[in-house]
This record gives sequence, C-alpha cells and structure tokens, in this order.
Amino acid sequence: MPALVHTSQEEALLFERHAYATPAKMFANLLQLLTRRPTPPEEYDLAFVKEVSVRTKPPREPRVERVILVCWVLIALKCWLVTWLIHKYQVPVHPMWVIAPTIVFALVCTFVYWLRE
Repeated sequence: MPALVHTSQEEALLFERHAYATPAKMFANLLQLLTRRPTPPEEYDLAFVKEVSVRTKPPREPRVERVILVCWVLIALKCWLVTWLIHKYQVPVHPMWVIAPTIVFALVCTFVYWLRE
C-alpha cells in the first residue's frame, strides 16, 4: 500500500493516480469478464503470476498422536461396555445404534488430522 507521506508533488500525483484508478480498472476487468472480451495486450504483463510460495506440511506432533491413540482405546472400551450392558440388562436396542456414531465421528476426526494441510 502506498505511503501517505509524500516527499514531492510527483509522488503525490502518482499516489492519487494509483489510488483512484484501481477501482475503475477493476470494474473494467469485471465488464471484460462478463462480456468475455479479450484482455488488451498492454495488460498481459499484469495477468501473469508474480510469486509462488510452496508450503510444506508441518511435522506431526507426537503428543497429539498419543491423545488420538488414547481416545481410540477409550472408544474401544466404551464399545465393549455398551455391548455388555445392553446384553446384560436386555435393553431392546441394538448396540450399533450407540457404537456406530461414536466410531464414525472418531474416524472423521482422525482423518481430518492425518489429511490436514
């Protein structure tokens, strides 16, 4: 963004020209996009990519992976306990109605962690 303090009148005029010409230029580009007219050749140099940055995945954190492992162990214990309690007390509900949502949400959370950017 241009500085607001100018040392010469030429710089002030340059600032004004850039500050007030940009929205009109953007509107003209929108009209070109809507009417599908080709871009004028003098604007070709502005259409190219000026910079590319590549991001790598951050390293996995062992602490988070341990928490995920502990949660999976707790989920396995919960599944066993729910199944045992339903059979012991003869509740007229299939255990998968309780177990399936837990496993699905745990899988979603685990995949979100493993496939993160």
